[in-house]
Amino acid sequence: ESIRYTLDTGGNVVIPVFAIGRTQEILMILKEYGIRCFVDGMGVEVTDIVLKHPEYLRDPGRLKSAYGNATTVKGGMRRHVLDEPSVVVTTAGMLNGGPALHYLKYMYDNPRDKLMLTGFQVDGTNGRMALDTNTLEVDGEILPLRCKLEQYSFSAHSGDSELKAIVKHMCDKGTENVFCVHGDH
Repeated sequence: ESIRYTLDTGGNVVIPVFAIGRTQEILMILKEYGIRCFVDGMGVEVTDIVLKHPEYLRDPGRLKSAYGNATTVKGGMRRHVLDEPSVVVTTAGMLNGGPALHYLKYMYDNPRDKLMLTGFQVDGTNGRMALDTNTLEVDGEILPLRCKLEQYSFSAHSGDSELKAIVKHMCDKGTENVFCVHGDH
């Protein structure tokens, strides 16, 4: 509803995502609701690779259909994507680089446009700054966000309490060593 409203009122929607998993999930959700979109960034390469290995997917036909519903941004297309009300699924998920910043340079000041964050925004990232201060750093310049900002939780992994419960369960069964490979201190 939020996306449709934004498009109907002449705005653009940028959905910054992680290339692995989140790009594909968002493409399938948009397809399910009949919303065509552009897909840009590293998520394009990852989706191409994933589709070459359908045996590792739960529903490769669904992803293929969703990807076919999207227009892949190539070459000089990027500068014209926002000319008409559009939805853009692009990397980087925490706004610290990638094509997302290109699009935001052109829409940060437009209250009809919308930025939809889909994941946790780590402290020190542009995404966290956007949530906390309603500003964004692009090309060394701090920009006040006048576009609408929404955050949705599409967690790709367990949170703190779930991870601790898994470790406790494994230790209760005799696990002696736990190696942390991702996260804070």
